[in-house]
Amino acid sequence: MPIDVTKLQFVCVAQPRPRLKNRETGELKLDADGNPMYEVALSVADAAGRLELIKVSVSGEPPVTLGMPVVPVDLQAGVWEQVLGGQKRWDVWYRAASIVPVGVMAPVEAGAL
Repeated sequence: MPIDVTKLQFVCVAQPRPRLKNRETGELKLDADGNPMYEVALSVADAAGRLELIKVSVSGEPPVTLGMPVVPVDLQAGVWEQVLGGQKRWDVWYRAASIVPVGVMAPVEAGAL
């Protein structure tokens, strides 16, 4: 589900870190094109001042640092569910095409013009 980010403010609250496919071996999670996936923790504030913390997955290391106001480009969310040992777990996942500092234009994909 796409998220309209125009009425939200995002701040990077942790350095981007690579996502691991296997914690025991340190193998990195890759996207379909073979690029490493990164996870970025963001605070999200709405116009009413409500705050949430989310972790957003993105392909490639984003050019953001701790405390930087950012914009997640093409932010999407969904729900995952897992049953382990009879216990059902679920959570919300977030993914963006990129995460850029506020004021930086997102790259335009070829053919989008």
